[in-house]
Amino acid sequence: MVEPYDPSSEGAEMSFKSQMSYGDYLHLDDILNAQHPISTAHDEMLFIVQHQTSELWMKLLLHELFCARKFLSSDQLPQALKSLSRVSKILENLNSAWDVLRTMTPSDYTKFRESLSQSSGFQSYQYRLIEFALGNRNEAMLGPHQHLPTILAQLETELSTPSLYTEVLRYAHRAGMQINEQALAVQRIPRSSDETIVTMWHSVYLNPESFWSLYEVAEKLIDLEDFFRRWRFNHVTTVERIIGFKRGTGGTAGVNYLKKMLDVELFPELWRVRSVL
Repeated sequence: MVEPYDPSSEGAEMSFKSQMSYGDYLHLDDILNAQHPISTAHDEMLFIVQHQTSELWMKLLLHELFCARKFLSSDQLPQALKSLSRVSKILENLNSAWDVLRTMTPSDYTKFRESLSQSSGFQSYQYRLIEFALGNRNEAMLGPHQHLPTILAQLETELSTPSLYTEVLRYAHRAGMQINEQALAVQRIPRSSDETIVTMWHSVYLNPESFWSLYEVAEKLIDLEDFFRRWRFNHVTTVERIIGFKRGTGGTAGVNYLKKMLDVELFPELWRVRSVL
């Protein structure tokens, strides 16, 4: 007869009365007891966990995004590239999560949708911070956060901080590239494509060996926006699959609103340059 395996025989710690355990370190009691369905619908737990885990991934995404921006501002490009790579991987993970939510059918969702009242992912302040940090800035989007002074202050601070792309352009300027002053300034509105910056990227892509650091950061930005666009697209298709063209719980036009977001370009010149190479 095979004796049951005892991990303590190999030195595994088995008593945590006086020291920190795995659950203590991760505050699992807080996390695993933060799901509070307000209906009896089976799929509400899926809906809650999907959105809570997405918010956790967004927290890490913001951490890496802010680090990348800080590294760029101090010319620490390898560190910035590592953080940008991680941001893309986080977005890839967020994209995969839509596959789980899409197992919920329209019939499943209608059983608890009214319980959500006016709450909506549209009100996610972390998502808004991500949009602002990536350059898609719109002061009107501060509205849903007016009742939360601390959150509102964070968003206001972000609007007054150079976006990630602005820091990339400042990095290029310090590397000797010609960038107009307006493009280097902090902007509280979305950027429009600038032909002088298209020309700058054109030089980089025509001769990547001579501008390798800029070439590398440009491709990291393209990776990031590629995954970000997929995230938006997956959001649109998931919502349309579940509620069709109904209005969103937060009062938006639902799918029609989300489809408008598909047209937003975060790094417009990096997409334009591909047409002129």
